Order: sequence, then structure tokens, then C-alpha cells
Amino acid sequence: MAPKVLVSDKLSETAVQIFRDNGIEVDFKPNLGKDKDELLKVIGQYDGLAIRSATKATEKIIEAATNLKVIGRAGIGVDNVDIPAASRKGIIVMNTPFGNSITTAEHAIALMFAVARQIPEASTSTQAGKWEKSRFMGVELTGKILGLIGCGNIGSIVADRAKGLKMRVLAFDPFLSEERAEQLGVHKVELNELLAKADFITLHVPLTDKTRMIINKDAIAKTKKGVRIINCARGGLVDEAALAEAIKSGHVAGAGFDVFEVEPATDSPLFNLPNVVCTPHLGAATTEAQENVALQVAEQMSDYLLNGAVTNAINMPSITAEEAPVLAPFVQLAQHLGAFVGQMTDEPIKAINILYDGAVAEMNTNALNSACVAGLMKASNPEVNMVSAPVVAKERGIKMATTTQAKSGVFDSYIKLTVVTENTERSIAGTVFSDKKPRFIQIKNINIDAEIGRHMVYTTNKDVPGIIGALGSTMGQNGINIANFTLGRATIGGDAIALLYVDQPIPAEAIEQLRQTKKFNQIRTLEFDVA
Repeated sequence: MAPKVLVSDKLSETAVQIFRDNGIEVDFKPNLGKDKDELLKVIGQYDGLAIRSATKATEKIIEAATNLKVIGRAGIGVDNVDIPAASRKGIIVMNTPFGNSITTAEHAIALMFAVARQIPEASTSTQAGKWEKSRFMGVELTGKILGLIGCGNIGSIVADRAKGLKMRVLAFDPFLSEERAEQLGVHKVELNELLAKADFITLHVPLTDKTRMIINKDAIAKTKKGVRIINCARGGLVDEAALAEAIKSGHVAGAGFDVFEVEPATDSPLFNLPNVVCTPHLGAATTEAQENVALQVAEQMSDYLLNGAVTNAINMPSITAEEAPVLAPFVQLAQHLGAFVGQMTDEPIKAINILYDGAVAEMNTNALNSACVAGLMKASNPEVNMVSAPVVAKERGIKMATTTQAKSGVFDSYIKLTVVTENTERSIAGTVFSDKKPRFIQIKNINIDAEIGRHMVYTTNKDVPGIIGALGSTMGQNGINIANFTLGRATIGGDAIALLYVDQPIPAEAIEQLRQTKKFNQIRTLEFDVA
């Protein structure tokens, strides 16, 4: 029996025809996604669900999807899909991570022009029968300094277009290497320097704990008078209220916003201010981009349903059905190794070196490489997946090397990840035991045996009495239960580490209490995606 796909949002007829041409039965119901009750009734009939943003694939919908094998999102954002619920049900979630890049970059450039020349207000005034030529004095882009906050896929396209406009481009991106910056023709700077020098600032970063409100009241105060700020990335990167006050005071000359803290944005402090251009999240809204992502998701879903090939999966590596049972626990291990180093590293990464020892060296190391890099990059970019992570690393000029070797120690297999930055080299190794659960077996060349949990605490210290007591009593005082406690040391009295797996997130007060003991050189809280 041919697989059956439901298209519940507005995909192009060409994309729908791709399913048909591949011998897949398809129901094209572009308005069904808006009717969650009707979707709930029929979803159990389908092997695949192709969507845009209107359909909400909630836990309830997924629970009712008794035959569903794959959800394909035409676009990058998967906020409308309950990925943990899909993963638990064994449903693959795919997206199309690069189809909107040029369109979004062009929209940022368009907003820069609109704000520089006050085009929307001038158009409204002129069509109202006024001729206020002297009112709308603009500025040229030529010769101005553009500050990019984020220089990944979209940011680098903006940089290229800005250079064509004869702008000088500064970029703040902790993961941008000097080599990649040189290739792009941008000048890599710290955030404060960018704020102080830029005539235009445009944001191209995901929304994370580190980037949330990156342009706040204090940041705006550091900008030059007359700066113009553009945001086509994510709502929440800019404090809209603080920016509105800066516009009213005259410090900020204008702003162009396509994304808002609350969407749909029916109200915002930025609305109805002079020289503020607002659009309703149109970054991906071009005919070309919508067609590209629709065709791409149809091809990907068809390939999976007919051949088992996995492409651009959010919750599963690109591996064959035959490889999956053996490779899956090592994929999880690789992601955990990357996540550990990613959360420990605050400066640009220059190189990634991965060693595969023993039986794992004979496996699909390409998938494992992707898993390592995805785990590493996720700390700064939650939208990265196993397909896009290597591309992101390459864009940022990160060099990657892989070594395989025959069994050389007590373990049948292990993976060792080493990350090199300008000032340090950090390594971690892990293996999978017979229970199929990943373990950390070496950190900083200190041997350990650490079970991996969702919430962990990592410390470095000298090998002296009192470490266990300090950690145990502090966790106890804060009501935090320790599930697993691992210690390791290089030599007696030398460098030592501790790794705690605990049952709940560790509050900042507990970490501060540990610091106050003066017993630790470093204390880090870590989070891992553990099923």
C-alpha cells in the first residue's frame, strides 16, 4: 500500500505534485491545519504530515497520529511541533533550514533602506497630498558602518550585500573565526566596540538565554547618537520599551522590525513612533522562498517514506535503517560530548578534532561527526540540527579533523572530542556500555566513570579534603538530590574534577554558595538532552 500524506497548510501545487509523482497518495487540504478538532479526527489515517506554521502539531494531535511516521515543516522554525512528543512516538520531524536565508537577508537590507530614507512615512505623506520634501532628510548607506550581531548563514549574506553597498561591516559573533571573518571581508569585534561604532545595527542570532535582550537599555546607551537598529531575526533580542524611549529621546534615529516579543504583534512600544518601520514577520515571505521550502520538504518526505532516507531531521540523525540500532547510542554519546564542551566554551572555536577508537571507528562516523558538532553548537544556536551543524561550523571557519584507530585501551569503543580555541584546548571522552547508556570516561585527561543526566554540575579543584563535603552539604541545603557523584584526579594532591548528576536544575544561589567556599577553581552547571 502506498504511503499517505496530508498537506494541511498552503504548500504549492508543484510541491503536492512531487508527492503524486513519487507514487504517494496525498490529500491537499490547505485550511485543515487551522481546524484542530477536525485535524484530530483524521490524522490517524496518514503516514506523513506536511505543514507550514498554521498547523499546530501538539502532543494531543501526535498522540492521535497512530500511523504517522514523519512531519515535514516547510521552513526552519518548528515551534508549532511538539518535538519531544514526536520523538517519544517515533515520528521524525524534518525542516528545511536554509531555504529562507537569502529572503530574510534581503528583508533586512530592505528595512535598512526604508529606515535610512524614511520611505514609508514619505510615501504616506505624499499620497495624502502633501509635499514635505524638507521633512524627510535621509542618510546614505555608502560609507556607513554596519554592525552585525551574528554572522552565520543569514548574517554572512547581509554582510556580502552590505559590502556591495560600500558599507564597512563589523561583526560580533563568538563563534566566528578570524579566518572566516577575513574571507567574508568583515572586521570581527567585541559587542561593546560594535555598539560604539555602528551607524546601523542588524541582528541575526537565535533567541537563547545569552542573546535574550542583547540590545537592552544599557546596550543602547553605548551606541552612537543617530544609530538605526534592524531586527529580522527573533523577537526578544531587543528590549522594545527601551528602544522606544531611545527613539523618543532622539538618541536612536530609527528602527526596522520584522519580529516582536509577542506575536502576532497587535501592540508594541515601537508602534506609531517616527521613522519606525514594522512588518508582520515577513522575513521568509517571498514567492521564491516559499516555493523552495515547499519543494524541498516534499522531496525529503517522499525520500523517507519510500526509501528510508533521513534528511534535515530535527530529532534523528541521517542514518540508514540498518545502522540505527547499533549507531543510535553512540549518536547520543557524541551529542553529549559536544554539549559538554559547547557549554564549557565561551570563546571562538578554531578546530574540532574527533578520535574514534575500536568498534565505533567502523561505524557511520559522518553521522557521529554531525552529532558531535550539533551538540557543540546547540549551546549557542538551539535551531542547529545534525544536518545544519556541520554547515554552520564550516561557515564560521572551524576546521574539523577525524581520526579512526583500532582498539587501544580497555574499552571496546570510545569517542574523544577535542576542541581548540585561541587560548585553550578542551577534551572529553566517552563510551557506551552494554546497557546502551552513554558514559563520560575522561575529562581533561583525568579518568572518570560518569553517568550522564539532564542536570549536572561540573567542578575543577585541587585534590584536597573537603570537596565531597562542600558539594554534598550545599546540594542538601538547597534541597537538591544527587543521583550520581563522580570524582577524578590527575595525581594525589594535583588537579581534580567532580561531576554531579542531580534530579533538578541547580539554582544560582547554590552555585554562589560553592564559590564562597573558595575550594573550587571552576564551577559550571550543565544541561543535557536525556530521554
